[in-house]
Amino acid sequence: MDRTHLASITAGYTERIRRLALFDPFADLERKREKDANGMLLDMKGLGLLTLLFFFEKKLLRQYQTGSTQLAIFIQEVTKEMYELQASDYQRLARTLIDTFRPGTGVKRTYSFYNWEVLKEEQLEYSILRTNSYNKATSEQYYTLDDDGLELVFATKEFYSEFQLSINQLMLRKQLERGEFNGALRQINEMRVAVESIDERMLVLKQEIQRSIVSEETFERYKELLDDSYRRLQREDEEFKELRQFVKETKDRLYAKDIHLHEQKTYDLILTITRELESVHYDHSRLLEQTMALKNTTLITAQESLYYTGMDAFNFDQEITSRIISVPLPLEAMKGVLHPFLQIEEERTWSPLTLFQEQNIQAEHTTEKDATMIEAESEEEIEARNKEKRMQYKKLMEELLAVLKQEKIIKLSTFFDHLIDTEQASLFRHRTFYEFWLILHQRSPLSKGEMENEADGQSLLTEALYLLGSRKLIVTEEKGLLNRYKRYTIQEMAIRLEE
Repeated sequence: MDRTHLASITAGYTERIRRLALFDPFADLERKREKDANGMLLDMKGLGLLTLLFFFEKKLLRQYQTGSTQLAIFIQEVTKEMYELQASDYQRLARTLIDTFRPGTGVKRTYSFYNWEVLKEEQLEYSILRTNSYNKATSEQYYTLDDDGLELVFATKEFYSEFQLSINQLMLRKQLERGEFNGALRQINEMRVAVESIDERMLVLKQEIQRSIVSEETFERYKELLDDSYRRLQREDEEFKELRQFVKETKDRLYAKDIHLHEQKTYDLILTITRELESVHYDHSRLLEQTMALKNTTLITAQESLYYTGMDAFNFDQEITSRIISVPLPLEAMKGVLHPFLQIEEERTWSPLTLFQEQNIQAEHTTEKDATMIEAESEEEIEARNKEKRMQYKKLMEELLAVLKQEKIIKLSTFFDHLIDTEQASLFRHRTFYEFWLILHQRSPLSKGEMENEADGQSLLTEALYLLGSRKLIVTEEKGLLNRYKRYTIQEMAIRLEE
């Protein structure tokens, strides 16, 4: 493993340790052996978490005059059915909990650790509670959650993992803005892991829906869950589109500054980021399709299964026959009871217009194998074929520009001669060569970025056109046909390069 890879693993080590250090006060509380009047050990770690949630609730309600007295009342209300404590014990507990999160000396909590990123001992400070105001009349100090305390509360929230992909998207944008391309590529890999995790959860959810819907209430709960998931995936998909546009603008800006000439490694890295981001976006878009399929097929099928299960459990003799026989009903009521069980009226008709309908006629010798459709190519096969075409188009453009360095205007026949002289005649013996010239002639005049928004141009000609730089390629038709290889014939063309 090279040094660059090791650096990418240990990058941000201090920030990760800081998040671990935020949980250190809970370890201090767990070591405290507090007991109630009956000798039962108090759950000090749990009371510590309740303390943070209490101050968080007060912060939401903008009730900033909160101190040990208010905390003691809260602890008493929560634990009165669990522990046997005196009023003074609640006040002492509240003071102990506050002092653990914010030492009475006023000095911030510290955490010592060995920093494997810079290979030396370091110490960091963090603050979970901070003083807010002071009541002189009662000599009471009030507290509120500090920024680190808020981060600790959010880290224990359930939605943290659900929005991990959105967090990765925000971090990726920040890294691209700062030019941290190595970190951005690693961030994209983390996004890929998050997408795979969501895919696995979708499979588990599908199985749960198929076996767990046993009532209409359960159906509504899963329906709401899928609606929430689909809305979140839609927001993430929009962010992916904005990120792809941002990466494209970054790539164009670097090209305009000739970074591809001076720092080839950096430019190759941004191309890799573009390709990997498109791949992750494609996998994420499949999650949208899966969620829609769960909503439209699996969920509805489960609901129908619930209906037919109820029909199978329906006792006709008890619910219908017994009611008709035991309870005398008027004729109109009898029709209402029996109506759902009567067949719908059916009438067989035949129209002469059916004679003119399209007929499916096949020869007698047609076999079942002949009638089947050709299997479509896989995504890997399509990508491999497109990659080969991109390399061939780029090679042809390099050879063309080499000839145009000597002359301002050349003919296509001259380019054929150049390939023969340089022993590269194999290039015009393939169909790709002629497709290349047909596209150039159709899109002429061509310049860098000309086909960024075209499906074919984006995937096949983009790298070839980047070789033009700030120049423009003009291809016009000439008289005469060229047949340098027996299988293909192409019209003569004139090619010129302009600034």
